[in-house]
Amino acid sequence: MNTISFEQLGLHFHINRVAFQFGNLKVHWYALIILTGVILGFLYATIFAKRENLETDTLYDVLLWGLPSAIIGARLYYVVFNFSEYAGRFWDVFKIWQGGIAIYGAVIGAAISTYIYAKVKKIPALQLFDMGAFGLMVGQAVGRWGNFVNQEAFGTNTDSVFAMSGNLIHAQLVKMQSMGMAVNPDMGVHPTFFYESIWNLFGAILLGLFHKKKKHHGQMFSVYLVWYGIGRFFIEGLRTDSLYFFSFRISQVVALVTVILGMILLIYFYKKPLCKPLEQEIDVAKNEEEKETAEETAPPLNIIDKEIKRNEDKRRT
Repeated sequence: MNTISFEQLGLHFHINRVAFQFGNLKVHWYALIILTGVILGFLYATIFAKRENLETDTLYDVLLWGLPSAIIGARLYYVVFNFSEYAGRFWDVFKIWQGGIAIYGAVIGAAISTYIYAKVKKIPALQLFDMGAFGLMVGQAVGRWGNFVNQEAFGTNTDSVFAMSGNLIHAQLVKMQSMGMAVNPDMGVHPTFFYESIWNLFGAILLGLFHKKKKHHGQMFSVYLVWYGIGRFFIEGLRTDSLYFFSFRISQVVALVTVILGMILLIYFYKKPLCKPLEQEIDVAKNEEEKETAEETAPPLNIIDKEIKRNEDKRRT
């Protein structure tokens, strides 16, 4: 049983990382929380998909392909930027249950599979990315609480009212201190998982409000890139477990790139001529389809002419 405390708030928790067990199979709270985040994110995305007349079955397909792609991407991202840990231990790369995933890798993996799916099904990829933005915001807001249970992804020491401590956090700080890091094992730390969860929750609300003003596919995803990137840049600066590329925190570099990219896309969509509302686009498509069907089923003009002439001959006689 692990202990987690927020001393200044008077909160104390005793949590077993294993939710339940079937024989030798252990189901951890981390996995259940992540799964809950995926489900809630999917449900939130379906609300806006219906407003755009996008079939729910399409989102199911995107999720079916996107989820394994996200897991693979998250693991590869972590391994690539933490390669020294796996040098000479090839099979450990596949032991994902031992930890070691990165959210940016998950987003990249899911984006690739979604783009391929959109091209195959001839669906606007940016429209699917917009739906993914809703799911990601909610999923990340909920999923971060898995870090709370595991006492991981925490920040540097702090004496703020939100200072968090725990037995696993203490053990990690002792290890970091032995490696020369300037940390105090007997002092609380920033609950960065909580900061990011709240930031993403507000982001999900912002996307919901902004959707009413959507004029182009891709705008919602652009807002996601900017909002999440800003939050991640500053929150990552507080963390003690960042992946580094030379002296740069990789997640901060990626966050900065996503913010710039998102801003460029928002400016592009703002200057782009307004398209018809999505409902009108669908109505136009249906009208064109009905017109084509009517033309295909209509009798040939020469038959109509012959019928008219035959009727005229009858009247004369």
